[in-house]
Amino acid sequence: MKRFWKEVAVAREADSFGVNLDGRPVRTPARAPLLLPTERLAEAVAAEWRDSPEDVDPRGMPLTGLANAAIDRVAPNREAFAAGLARYGESDLFAYRAEGPAGLVERQAAAWDPLLQWARRRFDVDFAVTTGVSFVAQPADTVRRLGHAVASLDVNRLAALSPLVTIGGSLVAALAVVEGENTPDQAWEAVAVDENWQLEKWGEDAEARTALDNRRREFLAAAGFLSLLD
Repeated sequence: MKRFWKEVAVAREADSFGVNLDGRPVRTPARAPLLLPTERLAEAVAAEWRDSPEDVDPRGMPLTGLANAAIDRVAPNREAFAAGLARYGESDLFAYRAEGPAGLVERQAAAWDPLLQWARRRFDVDFAVTTGVSFVAQPADTVRRLGHAVASLDVNRLAALSPLVTIGGSLVAALAVVEGENTPDQAWEAVAVDENWQLEKWGEDAEARTALDNRRREFLAAAGFLSLLD
């Protein structure tokens, strides 16, 4: 898409905020009005449109993309969307530990154990932890209570939670960001332990580094979206 607008403005719409391009409201890909719950988020979305180059790149507008997802993907069936994210609690990254080398084992424990301990206290759950990649079943109460925590989130927080979970592979880390237990950067460092270890051990690989940096950017964008909802 080519840029066709000159002026970008935020407009109040009852209890929500929209973004206007040359006086016309932005709509989602499904043609629903793009309405944001807070003025801060609306201003940040407007800034993405205002700063867009002539050749519009949706990848450079992550907040707009998440707002679209909340309206077009999450809102029509919030319960099913939440249930899909909650299933990540059955195979959380933090439950699967390396058998070696010792340095990686120690690094995983240092990054992951405090977050599991926080989740144990916060949600009154326990976790089964194993070495290797063979599936280990989590206690039924753990799955249920983490699922309830996800289901309690509104559509905008669910839209932001989705990339945090799918990129990082850890529902626990994502919930820690949602609840302010960890900063986004701390959570990213936790979920990227294995990849960073590999890059340190085997040396920088341009393709692997680019892929990791792209994932980090999307992860932090989702966390940024969350921070603008209050």
